[in-house]
Amino acid sequence: MEYSCIGLNNLPDEILMIIFQKLNNIDVLYSFHDVNQRLNKIIYDRTFTSHLTFVKWSLDNCIDLFSSDIMFYRFCLQILPSIHDKIQRLDLDSSSIKHVLRVANYPNLDSLGLYNIDEESAQCIFNDETLSSIFKNRITTLVITIYNNNDDNYEGKILSVINTCDKIFTVFTHLTSFVLYESSYKNRVRLSFDDLLYPNFRSSILLKLIINVHSFDDCFYLLDGRFDQLHTFHVDLANTWCPDEIKNQGDLPNLKCFSLSCKLATYAYNEAILPLLYRMSNLEELGLCLTVYVNKTFIDGNHLKTKIIKQMPRLNQFTFFIRSFMDICNEMSLPSTEDIQQTLIDFPFNKIISYVDNFADRKKSQCYIYSYPFLMRYYTRITNNFPGGLFKHVRVVSLFDEQPFEHEFFLRIQKSFPFIEELSLVNHKPQNRKQSYVSNSDNQTLSLIEYFFLNKLYISKVHDDYIEQFLFDTKTYLQNNVILSVDYESLQRVTHNFTRDATRTNCAKISKLHTWGQGKCSNSLEEYFPYAKICYRLYCKTKKQ
Repeated sequence: MEYSCIGLNNLPDEILMIIFQKLNNIDVLYSFHDVNQRLNKIIYDRTFTSHLTFVKWSLDNCIDLFSSDIMFYRFCLQILPSIHDKIQRLDLDSSSIKHVLRVANYPNLDSLGLYNIDEESAQCIFNDETLSSIFKNRITTLVITIYNNNDDNYEGKILSVINTCDKIFTVFTHLTSFVLYESSYKNRVRLSFDDLLYPNFRSSILLKLIINVHSFDDCFYLLDGRFDQLHTFHVDLANTWCPDEIKNQGDLPNLKCFSLSCKLATYAYNEAILPLLYRMSNLEELGLCLTVYVNKTFIDGNHLKTKIIKQMPRLNQFTFFIRSFMDICNEMSLPSTEDIQQTLIDFPFNKIISYVDNFADRKKSQCYIYSYPFLMRYYTRITNNFPGGLFKHVRVVSLFDEQPFEHEFFLRIQKSFPFIEELSLVNHKPQNRKQSYVSNSDNQTLSLIEYFFLNKLYISKVHDDYIEQFLFDTKTYLQNNVILSVDYESLQRVTHNFTRDATRTNCAKISKLHTWGQGKCSNSLEEYFPYAKICYRLYCKTKKQ
């Protein structure tokens, strides 16, 4: 049998399109630009040219895709001028913004992503006369990530955000969609609004706003009429502090799509959240991700139907994650999982998951009710009763139980949350099956749990077994640059006073170590965590949830 060699040029255009669509647009353009006229015709299709992203998310920030000066100059001098009229959106790192925007005229450019912007780069870019006409006349969609490389200067971060944000709507005068994030997911600075600090943060034409803010005050501030045409508003709260007096209670008839999320608990659900929702009489899409303290009755299907859905006649999409929790009083009759599920039999939206956990030691009870598929970023206080599922959007997970978590439980968690970035754990009960693993001669059957995206791990309020669970390299694989928060004395015991080989590999992957308790700086600790910045912290009492 004779073998023939089929080259790229032997493949039909349709097959080449399918192959190229599997690749990054930047790689396609860089690799095949000007190879021949036929390939140029294919790669100049809007599939590869309408949206160019020159950045990518790494584990904790956004990095520039221009890996070398050769690649950067080839794009600026050859590729971008050839396709300039086809580009509708550009995503750029702050270091390359001015160069890329100056190399050609982009007549169809209307969307811009500016990443890793700090106050200095913002002033340089926003005050550039050459770029100002692009910003003012063409850009209708803007995505910005704020960057500050001083993790310890929180006030400096806030001031940088303030000075950058206040210029947005004077520089980009035609914005209809605005998204504001921070470059690092694990060190986000939430905005805290004040008229004196943000006199120009307003627009009469903005239709869509996605933003992180500090508290309910800021949420109310953004809905006080300064964005009176807003129809889509997604807001994430750093905390749920509620002002004593809530102002600006006017209706929001233009708002069609609203989502509210916070990973911390709120004690002002009836006072703040429900009244806010009742201002949105024309809402068509609603998303809620909340933890709510309740006195006597969990938030169940009946509550959602009567208190929310019935109040919004135009609502056609409702996605939610609500964990309500209460104190258990003497002789209190608590609903079971089956009782909660009965309230959801005729629920009009999606598939709904619900279950109840009771904590006898803490005298608390909690109820989960959420829509599935799950679109939220948080899933909090997971117990052994967790029903499983796949949660691709979740980035922050917390675990708590009064019963031990075994190795198999953590394996389930990793499979259910494959893109988890932040994990916290509270459990003071020792693992039951740990000794069986130790005594089992076939210990290799224990599955290694791999966390490829985890960059923040809180295990300061746990039994020693869980520190071993995450630091033993035979049980857990951690990627580099993890921030670890752990009790000092527990860490000292588990690592055998910072000499144990079984925990050495994962400890070498820690970039920042927060030790809680009365720990003291020692050479052995520093040598055991060779790449970590070490911070010593004291415990303070917090309200139990």
